Amino acid sequence: MDDTLAGTAASTAHADTTALSGLAFSKGHGTGNDFVLIADPHGALEVTAEQVAALCDRHRGIGGDGLIRAVPSRFLPEGAELLAQHPEAEWFMDYRNGDGSLSEMCGNGVRVFVHFLIQQGLVDLPAGESLVIGTRAGIKTVVRTASGYAVDMGPWEFIFPGEATARAMDSLVSAHGLDVARPALSVSMGNPHTVVALAEQAELDATGLFVAPRVDPEPPHGTNVEFVVPAEPLVHDGVGAISMRVHERGVGETLSCGTGACAAAVAIRHWAGQGAPDSWNVTVPGGVVGVKFFVAPDGHEHVELSGPAVIVASGTLS
Repeated sequence: MDDTLAGTAASTAHADTTALSGLAFSKGHGTGNDFVLIADPHGALEVTAEQVAALCDRHRGIGGDGLIRAVPSRFLPEGAELLAQHPEAEWFMDYRNGDGSLSEMCGNGVRVFVHFLIQQGLVDLPAGESLVIGTRAGIKTVVRTASGYAVDMGPWEFIFPGEATARAMDSLVSAHGLDVARPALSVSMGNPHTVVALAEQAELDATGLFVAPRVDPEPPHGTNVEFVVPAEPLVHDGVGAISMRVHERGVGETLSCGTGACAAAVAIRHWAGQGAPDSWNVTVPGGVVGVKFFVAPDGHEHVELSGPAVIVASGTLS
Protein backbone atom coordinates (compact mmCIF):
# COMPACT_ATOMS: atom_id res chain seq x y z
CA MET A 1 0.00 0.00 0.00
CA ASP A 2 1.18 3.53 -0.78
CA ASP A 3 2.53 5.24 2.38
CA THR A 4 0.20 8.22 2.01
CA LEU A 5 -2.85 6.03 1.53
CA ALA A 6 -1.80 3.84 4.44
CA GLY A 7 -1.49 6.86 6.70
CA THR A 8 -4.89 8.15 5.65
CA ALA A 9 -6.53 4.77 6.27
CA ALA A 10 -4.89 4.44 9.67
CA SER A 11 -5.99 7.93 10.73
CA THR A 12 -9.57 7.25 9.66
CA ALA A 13 -9.62 3.91 11.46
CA HIS A 14 -8.13 5.45 14.60
CA ALA A 15 -10.82 8.11 14.72
CA ASP A 16 -13.48 5.43 14.28
CA THR A 17 -12.60 3.73 17.59
CA THR A 18 -14.34 6.53 19.48
CA ALA A 19 -17.53 4.50 18.90
CA LEU A 20 -16.00 1.86 21.21
CA SER A 21 -15.35 4.30 24.07
CA GLY A 22 -15.79 2.62 27.47
CA LEU A 23 -15.30 -0.90 26.11
CA ALA A 24 -13.32 -3.19 28.42
CA PHE A 25 -10.43 -5.09 26.86
CA SER A 26 -7.49 -7.27 27.77
CA LYS A 27 -4.13 -7.84 26.11
CA GLY A 28 -2.69 -11.35 26.02
CA HIS A 29 -0.14 -13.49 24.21
CA GLY A 30 0.91 -17.07 23.54
CA THR A 31 4.69 -17.31 23.01
CA GLY A 32 4.69 -13.69 21.85
CA ASN A 33 1.78 -14.00 19.42
CA ASP A 34 -0.30 -11.18 20.91
CA PHE A 35 -3.97 -10.26 20.82
CA VAL A 36 -6.50 -7.69 21.91
CA LEU A 37 -9.36 -9.55 23.64
CA ILE A 38 -12.90 -8.35 24.27
CA ALA A 39 -15.81 -10.13 25.94
CA ASP A 40 -19.24 -9.88 24.32
CA PRO A 41 -21.47 -12.24 26.35
CA HIS A 42 -24.68 -10.74 24.96
CA GLY A 43 -23.62 -10.71 21.30
CA ALA A 44 -24.32 -6.99 21.14
CA LEU A 45 -20.96 -5.70 19.92
CA GLU A 46 -20.09 -5.04 16.30
CA VAL A 47 -16.48 -4.22 15.53
CA THR A 48 -15.62 -3.13 12.00
CA ALA A 49 -12.48 -4.14 10.12
CA GLU A 50 -11.26 -0.54 10.40
CA GLN A 51 -11.75 -0.57 14.18
CA VAL A 52 -9.89 -3.88 14.49
CA ALA A 53 -6.98 -2.49 12.48
CA ALA A 54 -6.92 0.63 14.65
CA LEU A 55 -6.98 -1.33 17.92
CA CYS A 56 -4.19 -3.62 16.68
CA ASP A 57 -2.06 -0.72 15.47
CA ARG A 58 1.18 -0.79 17.48
CA HIS A 59 1.69 2.98 17.37
CA ARG A 60 -1.82 4.46 17.56
CA GLY A 61 -3.72 1.61 19.21
CA ILE A 62 -3.29 -1.12 21.82
CA GLY A 63 -1.21 -3.25 19.49
CA GLY A 64 -1.63 -6.88 18.53
CA ASP A 65 -1.31 -9.51 15.83
CA GLY A 66 -5.08 -9.84 15.93
CA LEU A 67 -8.30 -9.26 17.84
CA ILE A 68 -10.38 -11.96 19.54
CA ARG A 69 -14.01 -11.42 20.49
CA ALA A 70 -15.41 -13.91 23.00
CA VAL A 71 -19.08 -14.35 22.07
CA PRO A 72 -21.63 -17.11 22.71
CA SER A 73 -21.84 -19.33 19.65
CA ARG A 74 -25.59 -18.83 19.29
CA PHE A 75 -25.12 -15.21 18.25
CA LEU A 76 -23.14 -16.03 15.10
CA PRO A 77 -24.38 -18.00 12.07
CA GLU A 78 -21.17 -20.08 12.07
CA GLY A 79 -21.52 -20.71 15.79
CA ALA A 80 -25.20 -21.64 15.62
CA GLU A 81 -24.37 -24.17 12.90
CA LEU A 82 -21.71 -25.75 15.14
CA LEU A 83 -24.09 -25.83 18.11
CA ALA A 84 -26.51 -28.00 16.15
CA GLN A 85 -23.92 -30.79 16.18
CA HIS A 86 -21.91 -29.79 19.27
CA PRO A 87 -24.16 -28.18 21.90
CA GLU A 88 -21.22 -28.11 24.33
CA ALA A 89 -19.44 -25.47 22.19
CA GLU A 90 -21.07 -22.59 24.07
CA TRP A 91 -18.33 -20.03 23.33
CA PHE A 92 -17.07 -18.94 19.92
CA MET A 93 -13.66 -17.45 19.16
CA ASP A 94 -14.41 -14.63 16.70
CA TYR A 95 -10.89 -13.98 15.40
CA ARG A 96 -9.70 -11.15 13.16
CA ASN A 97 -6.21 -10.59 11.75
CA GLY A 98 -4.41 -7.38 12.65
CA ASP A 99 -5.55 -5.75 9.41
CA GLY A 100 -9.20 -6.41 10.29
CA SER A 101 -9.74 -9.35 7.93
CA LEU A 102 -11.55 -12.45 9.15
CA SER A 103 -9.47 -15.55 9.82
CA GLU A 104 -10.48 -19.16 10.35
CA MET A 105 -8.68 -19.46 13.68
CA CYS A 106 -5.33 -19.09 15.43
CA GLY A 107 -3.56 -21.84 17.37
CA ASN A 108 -1.87 -19.55 19.89
CA GLY A 109 -5.03 -17.47 20.03
CA VAL A 110 -7.13 -20.48 21.08
CA ARG A 111 -5.05 -20.91 24.23
CA VAL A 112 -5.17 -17.20 25.04
CA PHE A 113 -8.92 -17.15 24.32
CA VAL A 114 -9.62 -19.91 26.85
CA HIS A 115 -7.33 -18.28 29.41
CA PHE A 116 -9.28 -15.04 28.90
CA LEU A 117 -12.62 -16.82 29.40
CA ILE A 118 -11.33 -18.20 32.71
CA GLN A 119 -9.94 -14.85 33.86
CA GLN A 120 -13.23 -13.12 33.02
CA GLY A 121 -15.19 -15.68 35.05
CA LEU A 122 -17.08 -16.82 31.94
CA VAL A 123 -16.01 -20.46 32.34
CA ASP A 124 -14.60 -22.64 35.09
CA LEU A 125 -11.82 -24.96 33.92
CA PRO A 126 -9.68 -26.69 36.56
CA ALA A 127 -6.36 -28.23 35.51
CA GLY A 128 -6.87 -31.51 33.71
CA GLU A 129 -10.36 -30.69 32.43
CA SER A 130 -11.34 -29.77 28.87
CA LEU A 131 -13.46 -27.15 27.16
CA VAL A 132 -14.99 -27.29 23.68
CA ILE A 133 -15.09 -24.00 21.77
CA GLY A 134 -16.29 -22.94 18.35
CA THR A 135 -14.10 -21.40 15.64
CA ARG A 136 -14.47 -20.77 11.92
CA ALA A 137 -12.32 -23.88 11.46
CA GLY A 138 -14.78 -26.01 13.46
CA ILE A 139 -14.80 -27.02 17.10
CA LYS A 140 -11.59 -27.20 19.14
CA THR A 141 -11.12 -29.08 22.40
CA VAL A 142 -8.79 -27.39 24.88
CA VAL A 143 -7.31 -29.07 27.97
CA ARG A 144 -5.93 -26.97 30.79
CA THR A 145 -2.52 -28.34 31.83
CA ALA A 146 -0.17 -27.57 34.69
CA SER A 147 1.87 -25.24 32.48
CA GLY A 148 -0.68 -23.89 30.01
CA TYR A 149 -3.12 -25.41 27.54
CA ALA A 150 -3.16 -28.25 25.01
CA VAL A 151 -5.47 -27.92 22.02
CA ASP A 152 -6.73 -30.64 19.70
CA MET A 153 -6.29 -28.73 16.45
CA GLY A 154 -8.15 -31.37 14.48
CA PRO A 155 -6.92 -33.19 11.36
CA TRP A 156 -4.35 -31.79 8.97
CA GLU A 157 -4.37 -32.15 5.20
CA PHE A 158 -2.27 -31.20 2.21
CA ILE A 159 -3.77 -28.35 0.19
CA PHE A 160 -2.39 -29.86 -3.03
CA PRO A 161 -2.37 -33.58 -2.10
CA GLY A 162 -1.45 -34.92 -5.54
CA GLU A 163 1.72 -32.87 -5.80
CA ALA A 164 2.62 -33.36 -2.13
CA THR A 165 2.40 -37.15 -2.46
CA ALA A 166 4.09 -37.45 -5.85
CA ARG A 167 6.86 -34.86 -5.52
CA ALA A 168 7.01 -33.94 -1.80
CA MET A 169 6.50 -30.32 -2.88
CA ASP A 170 3.70 -28.30 -4.44
CA SER A 171 4.98 -24.76 -4.85
CA LEU A 172 7.99 -22.45 -4.97
CA VAL A 173 8.53 -19.63 -2.47
CA SER A 174 10.58 -16.50 -3.05
CA ALA A 175 11.55 -14.22 -0.17
CA HIS A 176 13.90 -11.31 0.45
CA GLY A 177 17.32 -12.65 1.44
CA LEU A 178 16.97 -16.01 -0.31
CA ASP A 179 19.03 -16.29 -3.48
CA VAL A 180 16.61 -18.58 -5.34
CA ALA A 181 13.00 -19.71 -4.95
CA ARG A 182 12.67 -22.68 -2.60
CA PRO A 183 10.41 -25.75 -2.83
CA ALA A 184 7.55 -25.86 -0.32
CA LEU A 185 4.60 -27.88 0.94
CA SER A 186 1.18 -26.35 1.57
CA VAL A 187 -0.72 -27.66 4.60
CA SER A 188 -4.18 -26.85 5.90
CA MET A 189 -4.72 -26.70 9.65
CA GLY A 190 -8.16 -25.19 9.12
CA ASN A 191 -6.24 -22.21 7.74
CA PRO A 192 -3.62 -22.35 4.96
CA HIS A 193 0.14 -22.64 5.41
CA THR A 194 3.10 -23.04 3.06
CA VAL A 195 6.25 -24.51 4.62
CA VAL A 196 9.81 -24.02 3.36
CA ALA A 197 12.81 -25.96 4.75
CA LEU A 198 16.12 -24.10 5.00
CA ALA A 199 19.56 -25.61 5.52
CA GLU A 200 20.87 -23.64 8.49
CA GLN A 201 20.05 -21.08 11.14
CA ALA A 202 22.05 -18.34 9.43
CA GLU A 203 19.86 -18.68 6.37
CA LEU A 204 16.74 -18.46 8.53
CA ASP A 205 18.06 -15.36 10.29
CA ALA A 206 18.84 -13.68 6.97
CA THR A 207 15.40 -14.21 5.45
CA GLY A 208 13.56 -10.88 5.24
CA LEU A 209 9.90 -11.10 6.22
CA PHE A 210 9.11 -7.38 6.17
CA VAL A 211 7.30 -8.04 2.89
CA ALA A 212 5.10 -11.02 2.09
CA PRO A 213 6.92 -13.95 0.46
CA ARG A 214 5.77 -14.87 -3.04
CA VAL A 215 4.19 -18.32 -3.33
CA ASP A 216 3.65 -19.94 -6.74
CA PRO A 217 1.06 -21.36 -6.97
CA GLU A 218 -0.64 -19.75 -3.98
CA PRO A 219 -3.52 -21.50 -2.19
CA PRO A 220 -6.94 -20.08 -3.17
CA HIS A 221 -7.39 -17.90 -0.07
CA GLY A 222 -3.77 -16.84 0.38
CA THR A 223 -1.39 -18.46 2.81
CA ASN A 224 0.80 -18.07 5.87
CA VAL A 225 4.45 -18.89 5.08
CA GLU A 226 6.75 -20.75 7.49
CA PHE A 227 10.53 -20.95 7.08
CA VAL A 228 11.94 -23.88 9.03
CA VAL A 229 15.36 -25.23 10.00
CA PRO A 230 15.55 -28.82 11.30
CA ALA A 231 17.72 -29.39 14.35
CA GLU A 232 20.92 -31.42 14.13
CA PRO A 233 20.27 -34.14 15.09
CA LEU A 234 16.61 -33.89 14.08
CA VAL A 235 15.42 -36.28 16.80
CA HIS A 236 16.55 -36.44 20.42
CA ASP A 237 15.00 -38.89 22.90
CA GLY A 238 12.17 -39.57 20.49
CA VAL A 239 11.20 -35.91 20.03
CA GLY A 240 11.83 -33.96 16.83
CA ALA A 241 13.04 -30.37 16.97
CA ILE A 242 12.79 -27.50 14.50
CA SER A 243 13.17 -23.72 14.51
CA MET A 244 10.72 -21.51 12.63
CA ARG A 245 9.89 -17.99 11.53
CA VAL A 246 6.55 -17.07 9.96
CA HIS A 247 4.90 -14.42 7.83
CA GLU A 248 1.16 -14.39 8.59
CA ARG A 249 -1.56 -13.27 6.19
CA GLY A 250 -2.82 -9.80 7.05
CA VAL A 251 -0.23 -9.34 9.81
CA GLY A 252 3.37 -9.76 8.67
CA GLU A 253 6.05 -11.51 10.69
CA THR A 254 4.90 -12.56 14.16
CA LEU A 255 6.80 -13.97 17.13
CA SER A 256 4.82 -17.19 16.96
CA CYS A 257 2.07 -18.96 15.02
CA GLY A 258 0.42 -22.02 16.53
CA THR A 259 -1.20 -23.42 13.41
CA GLY A 260 2.03 -22.60 11.58
CA ALA A 261 4.03 -24.66 14.08
CA CYS A 262 1.67 -27.58 13.45
CA ALA A 263 1.98 -27.20 9.67
CA ALA A 264 5.78 -26.98 9.92
CA ALA A 265 5.89 -30.23 11.91
CA VAL A 266 3.59 -31.87 9.34
CA ALA A 267 5.92 -30.89 6.47
CA ILE A 268 9.21 -31.78 8.17
CA ARG A 269 7.82 -35.13 9.33
CA HIS A 270 6.67 -35.83 5.76
CA TRP A 271 10.10 -34.96 4.36
CA ALA A 272 11.87 -37.00 7.06
CA GLY A 273 10.03 -40.12 5.92
CA GLN A 274 9.19 -43.36 7.66
CA GLY A 275 10.25 -43.50 11.29
CA ALA A 276 9.88 -39.76 11.92
CA PRO A 277 8.55 -39.05 15.43
CA ASP A 278 5.04 -38.03 16.39
CA SER A 279 6.17 -35.49 19.03
CA TRP A 280 7.92 -32.23 18.15
CA ASN A 281 9.27 -29.12 19.84
CA VAL A 282 8.99 -26.04 17.66
CA THR A 283 11.16 -23.05 18.60
CA VAL A 284 9.80 -19.69 17.46
CA PRO A 285 11.12 -16.20 18.25
CA GLY A 286 8.61 -15.98 21.12
CA GLY A 287 9.39 -19.30 22.80
CA VAL A 288 8.70 -23.01 22.34
CA VAL A 289 5.46 -24.86 21.59
CA GLY A 290 4.80 -28.59 21.51
CA VAL A 291 3.21 -30.44 18.59
CA LYS A 292 1.98 -34.03 18.82
CA PHE A 293 0.30 -36.28 16.25
CA PHE A 294 -2.28 -38.83 17.36
CA VAL A 295 -5.13 -40.89 15.92
CA ALA A 296 -8.44 -39.50 17.17
CA PRO A 297 -11.67 -41.45 17.78
CA ASP A 298 -12.89 -40.29 14.36
CA GLY A 299 -10.12 -42.39 12.79
CA HIS A 300 -8.22 -39.39 11.42
CA GLU A 301 -4.78 -38.23 12.48
CA HIS A 302 -5.13 -35.07 14.57
CA VAL A 303 -2.55 -32.56 15.77
CA GLU A 304 -2.26 -31.36 19.36
CA LEU A 305 -0.66 -27.97 20.06
CA SER A 306 0.52 -27.16 23.58
CA GLY A 307 2.03 -24.08 25.16
CA PRO A 308 1.53 -21.18 27.56
CA ALA A 309 -1.01 -18.36 27.57
CA VAL A 310 -0.63 -15.06 29.40
CA ILE A 311 -2.90 -12.07 30.04
CA VAL A 312 -0.59 -9.09 30.48
CA ALA A 313 -2.97 -6.15 30.91
CA SER A 314 -6.61 -5.10 31.08
CA GLY A 315 -8.22 -1.70 30.65
CA THR A 316 -10.99 0.39 29.17
CA LEU A 317 -10.96 2.20 25.84
CA SER A 318 -11.06 5.96 26.23
